[in-house]
Amino acid sequence: MSALTEQCSVCECEPNSCEPCRVEECSKKNCYACCCAESHMEWRSKRIHRGLMIEYASISWMVVEVAGALAAGILASSFALIAFGSDSIIELVSAIVVLGHLRKDSLGSAAQGERTALFTSLLLVSIVPVIGISSTYSFLVLKIRPETSILGLAVAIAAVVIMPILWREKRKIGLETNCLPLSIDAMESATCFFMSVALLGGLAAEFVFHLGWFDYIATLVILGFVAFEAKESFEEARLH
Repeated sequence: MSALTEQCSVCECEPNSCEPCRVEECSKKNCYACCCAESHMEWRSKRIHRGLMIEYASISWMVVEVAGALAAGILASSFALIAFGSDSIIELVSAIVVLGHLRKDSLGSAAQGERTALFTSLLLVSIVPVIGISSTYSFLVLKIRPETSILGLAVAIAAVVIMPILWREKRKIGLETNCLPLSIDAMESATCFFMSVALLGGLAAEFVFHLGWFDYIATLVILGFVAFEAKESFEEARLH
């Protein structure tokens, strides 16, 4: 394969993509057991470095998101914010695991991807009954009506802007480099974006119309996304 000009005739890797690779050992070890030219390896190393920078940015934002969402949720008695913050904790843990994986230079092995997916899935599954039962009890028995949260609105708006950028970059690099953990993390960023849209809708309705029960609707939608995210992670691990 000439430098960055031709497809590898053995494994079918593109000069700037590992996605079409047809060699089983290559897909497991990400090029290091394969036939690809050194120039291809150098390209992939640069893309993984870019993935590392994205993960650092993601972790930095997730710390802010967790602190902001949970603080706002507790102060305003908002289960939607608490559910969103709880999911953000799981995503933060997942991002740290992926970051450690990339820094070790094992570069996206299938086995690591499976462990990351299963670990994340189990944590996500635990959120649904805890938040679901607590919010239902608060609504039906305690009759708690959440208050308007400016901090919560700020966190939701920022997440709606930031998460699509992280999602797009993680997904692109994960596919290009055949890095399963990064692809799984991209899926979690996508789910976080949709949850932030639901959260923003509920908080905005609460702010404009002063309808506290919108918070519980937003909580239900967010928990639905959490359950979907857990299901997708399980399936991703099983497929690999």
